[in-house]
Amino acid sequence: MSYPETGAFREVYGFAGGQGHVHLEGIRYRPVGRAASTLVIFMHPASTLQLMPMPNAMARAGAHVLCAGSRYARNDTPLIMEKALLDLGAYVRHAREAWGYEKVVLAGWSGGGSLALFYQAQAENPTIRETPAGDPVDIAGAGLIPADAVVFHAAHASRARILSEWIDPSVRDEDDPEDRDPELDLYDPQNPNRPPYSRDFIEHFRAAQRGRVRRRTAWVRETLDRLRKRGGLETERGFVTHRTLADPRFLDPAIEPNDRRTGHTYLGHPETVNNGPVGLARFSTLRAWLSQWSLDDSNADGERSARGISVPLLVIENTADDAIPAAHLRRVYEAAAARDKTFASIEKATHYYVDQPELLERAVRTTLSWMAERRLA
Repeated sequence: MSYPETGAFREVYGFAGGQGHVHLEGIRYRPVGRAASTLVIFMHPASTLQLMPMPNAMARAGAHVLCAGSRYARNDTPLIMEKALLDLGAYVRHAREAWGYEKVVLAGWSGGGSLALFYQAQAENPTIRETPAGDPVDIAGAGLIPADAVVFHAAHASRARILSEWIDPSVRDEDDPEDRDPELDLYDPQNPNRPPYSRDFIEHFRAAQRGRVRRRTAWVRETLDRLRKRGGLETERGFVTHRTLADPRFLDPAIEPNDRRTGHTYLGHPETVNNGPVGLARFSTLRAWLSQWSLDDSNADGERSARGISVPLLVIENTADDAIPAAHLRRVYEAAAARDKTFASIEKATHYYVDQPELLERAVRTTLSWMAERRLA
C-alpha cells in the first residue's frame, strides 16, 4: 500500500519513503469462509507482528486481522512516532474505503499499545502540527479516521517511559560506557546495594535514570541546534547509547510483585542485554530520540493519550510478563477517559506466551468476547 506524503527530511532507506510517497507492507489474515464487518489491526511502530502469537491466534478463532508494518519496520533507529501514526492512519482508511470494513479495532500489543492510543487520541482530536524536533507534520490535516475500539494488550505506556525505567544510570561518560558509578551499577558485584533493594536506593536509582535520559536529550538538542545554525546539507546525525537495560524489577521480585521470573527478561539475561549491541534505544538519530525516547518531548505517551479517547478500551495484563511492567497497564487504565473500559488479567502468562497455548487461547477468548459484547465481532 502507498500514500502520498512529502516531508522536509527523509529518514528511511530506499523505496519506503521516496519520490513523495510512503510505501507500506502488511499481511491480512482472513479465515476461509468467514465474512466479517470488523477488522482488527495490529501495528507496532518498529516491528512486524505477523510472526507474533496473538494476531494469528485471533484469525484462527475467526477474526479478520491485519498485521500492519510501518515505514520503520524492523529499524527504529530513525523512527518518528508522528509519521508512524500517519502510516497507521493510511491502513485504517484503506480498511474502510478499499476493503469496506464497517468497523476497526486497534489492537495495541507490546510497543504497539502506546501507538494505538496515540492514534486514537489524535484521530478524535487532532492537535499536532510538528514533531518534537520542530519539523512540520500535519496530523491535524491528515483526516485520520477514528477506530471503534482499542485493545491495550501486554503493552507499556510509551517508549520514552520504558527507557526511563530501563536505562542504566551508572554510566558517567556516554563516550566511554566503562566509566561507571559502581553504586548505581546493578550488575557490579562490588555494589553494596543488593536485592531486596531499599526504598531510598530505588528512589535514588530512578532519579538517576531520569537524569541520564535528560542529559542525553540535552545533548541531542544542542547537536541538532548546532547543525541548524551551521547551515549546509548536514541536517541529521546518528549516535549510540550504551547500557539501556537495568531495571531493579528484573532482579528484585519484591518490587511490584507479580508472577514474573526473577533475573530474566524477554530479551534474555538482563546483564548480557544491558551490555550487548541489541537493546532499547541503542542506535538512534537526533530527531528519533526526541520523538520516541525523550521523556519530556515525546508526544506518544500512553497515559496522556488515554485521557483523550472516548471509544471502548480493553486493557489486558499478562501477570508473568517478562517485558512490560504491570504498573504501566494500571496507569493507562486509570487515566483513560473512555466510559466503557475493562481491565482483564491472564494469570501466569508471559509476554510472548511461549509454551502457553492455553493462556494464549484465554487471551483470544477474552478479546473476542469483549468485542462481541460491543457488537464488534
